[in-house]
Parts: sequence; structure tokens; C-alpha cells
Amino acid sequence: QVQLVESGGGLVQPGGSLRLSCAASGSIFRFSMYNMGWYRQAPGKQRELVATITSGSVTNYADSVKGRFTISRDNRKNTVYLQMNSLKPEDTAVYFCRQSYLTADYWGQGTQVTVSS
Repeated sequence: QVQLVESGGGLVQPGGSLRLSCAASGSIFRFSMYNMGWYRQAPGKQRELVATITSGSVTNYADSVKGRFTISRDNRKNTVYLQMNSLKPEDTAVYFCRQSYLTADYWGQGTQVTVSS
């Protein structure tokens, strides 16, 4: 079955950086065919889009993270990354990885990111 395993979350001070990874396995199609994305959900709030990257490596970002976060993918490693710089307390959330192609739509379990001094 499909598994998306996120890693790299943790506690970081404001202004710091983290790099999240999402490793995919068990997919029916080649990893390179999937659109990948990072979403986040803060306590008491709805899940929101952070960044996406298409199979053709076209990227899209939420306005709140533009210029600070970078999404990338390594199709040889079946992995998508989210480099997060200049982190702010409002970036605190559980970050989820998403994989989608045609009707296939999968989510990871999430990794906690906490930005606090």
C-alpha cells in the first residue's frame, strides 16, 4: 500500500530553519508522475496549502510562505522536500505531505513543526 512518511519536524527558534522530507513508497505509478504537496494544520484551524510541485516541477506557494519556503523533489529517491527558512511562530503546525495523480490521492501522517523561543 502507499506510504508517505514525513520527517524533519521539530522545535526551532524564530528565524531558524528546518528541512522536511516526505518519502513515498508503494505507489502504483512512478513517483515522477505524481503531483506532490505540503499542507499544514495549526490547532483550531483548517488544513491549508503550503506548497505544491507538479510532475513537471512547476511550483506554487501560499502567499504566507513565499520567499521563505522552497519545495523540491528528487524522483530518484521518491522524496519531496520542504526547505523552511526565516521561520515564524505562526508557522507552527502539523505539516502533511500529499501525493496525487488522476484519482489517486494520498496523505502522510504529518510531522510537528513548532517555532518558539
